[in-house]
Amino acid sequence: MIFDLHSHTTLSDGSLHPVDLVSLALEKNVNVLAITDHDTVDAYSHLPNGGAGIELIAGIEFSTQWQNTGIHVLGLNIDLKSDAITAGVTFQTDARLQRAREIGENLEKRGIENAFEGALELANGRYIGRPHFARHVINIGKAKNMQAAFKNYLGDGKPGDVRQHWADLSQIIDWIRDANGIPVLAHPLKYKLTRTKLKRLLANFIELGGQGMEVISGQQTPQQTSGMAQLCVELDLLASCGSDFHMPGKRWAELGSFSRLPGKVTPVWEQF
Repeated sequence: MIFDLHSHTTLSDGSLHPVDLVSLALEKNVNVLAITDHDTVDAYSHLPNGGAGIELIAGIEFSTQWQNTGIHVLGLNIDLKSDAITAGVTFQTDARLQRAREIGENLEKRGIENAFEGALELANGRYIGRPHFARHVINIGKAKNMQAAFKNYLGDGKPGDVRQHWADLSQIIDWIRDANGIPVLAHPLKYKLTRTKLKRLLANFIELGGQGMEVISGQQTPQQTSGMAQLCVELDLLASCGSDFHMPGKRWAELGSFSRLPGKVTPVWEQF
């Protein structure tokens, strides 16, 4: 069976409507799918009859900070209607909107007219992030492409690089566990931490109530997978896997197109 427990839709920063995401997952022979949009669970309201041929696991991806490093935590098998998830989504949505307004103000000072309004329109009033601002910059002729928009306006150290006021890690883990879900550290390799620092992050994550980690996130080398699996076993964490799918055509993050979990780990779905 293929478990893909990390994917995104148009309700956050993905390119496919939830119905289209499920259809693509079926084409890719995915058996179990978790939609883990950033700080929202709205995608599930667009699937009133469930996945129609696929098993859906309710999920979310929360953003936070750990020692000045932005990290993401998946909540898997959560109760979508729980007060905890409602509170978490509300808090994170307000934080994201506050950040977007700050980005808009900074870009206005750099000559990007109607920055916030333009990005908000492109986001259709939903999730708003730096890619929406980048597209607005392109639309008004201030950059030729996304790469140029980030290089000049939205990348690290640029006007659009505004620190987010997320909930802290302990609060996020509490929201997930209070919703009867399993907190899983998403894509640990993407944080580019040394192995020593990653182990400190995971130790802190466990201390606060974290229960799992993504051993596989999209396309990885066998060595990367082996290293993450070893950490998972050493720290007695549940192992998860997912594509981190956002849009078709990204070979390294296609739905279901990743290696299987090594046999020595305990899959997170054993706790569903």
